[in-house]
Amino acid sequence: MGFRWTRGPGIRHLRRVLPLAVLALGLLPAVPAGGTVPDRAGGLVLDLTDAAPASVRTVAWGGGDRARYIVSQKVPPRAKPRPLPTVRGDADRPLVVIDAGHGGVDPGAVNTESGLREKDVTLRIAKAIRDRLLEGGRVRVALTREDDRYILHRERFGAARRLKADLFISIHCDSVGSGTTATGATAYTLSDVASDKEAARLAARENRSDVIAGVTLDRDADVSSILIDLTQRETMNASAGFARLLGREARPLMPVKDNFHRTASLLVLKAPDLPSILFETGYLSTPEDAAFLDSKAGRGKIAESVKRAVEIHFARRLALK
Repeated sequence: MGFRWTRGPGIRHLRRVLPLAVLALGLLPAVPAGGTVPDRAGGLVLDLTDAAPASVRTVAWGGGDRARYIVSQKVPPRAKPRPLPTVRGDADRPLVVIDAGHGGVDPGAVNTESGLREKDVTLRIAKAIRDRLLEGGRVRVALTREDDRYILHRERFGAARRLKADLFISIHCDSVGSGTTATGATAYTLSDVASDKEAARLAARENRSDVIAGVTLDRDADVSSILIDLTQRETMNASAGFARLLGREARPLMPVKDNFHRTASLLVLKAPDLPSILFETGYLSTPEDAAFLDSKAGRGKIAESVKRAVEIHFARRLALK
């Protein structure tokens, strides 16, 4: 709390600057812009001042020669929306948004021996998938990121929704602790209940990555429940159908788990009207998988798997129209 003297009409005023918490605690009544409210304690009025600069909201309490209490709060400029990703391909084609997981301050999984980081591997794989899809000419493609930057989960699928995408694929690499060996790719679709313990572990790890930027997006379980309730059954079925299709097309080309399609409550999949999968392309913690994921040949096989699945997916949709 601070004080400063100001000159008033015929009297010297003490202006007391109070923290915004005064309003929050209800010590001063709220008023509409430009309005006044009588004060019960002696005829004072609460005046929401419009004369302050646009960057400052000021509430003044007092009247005439009485002391004035000023509560000011700087209003930050409205955040500019993140520019939409670049879309490549013919305008009349369905749009696939490829999301390279992690990035920036969030490295994702790290191979403890080689230092290979998930954020770098997923970006290279995402670009390989983009290039292969564009070569096929059946779809348009956009990447949520094309460099090493951090993007919140909801901004990832949010960009896809703003672009009115038809399919969202988030690329990731898995990891397990030392002394444990695991191999093979998996695909996850949205569910409020994880299909197994490993899926639950993955959801907990991936969802926590948004805390790195200082924001915890999934603080309230009710929010997740509402989002899941709003998810259209048709969208969830389409996501699951594409995941199964991807598993079928990937199996001849790359290592995949027997139970390829799994479900988990993953933040990045919570677009209510956009078929979405999270593609765990392999394990960075396993030397064989890490070598495959970080090789041009391995990325080519992953990209070819996605291309085949995407083209069949949209061909089926077209046939149903």
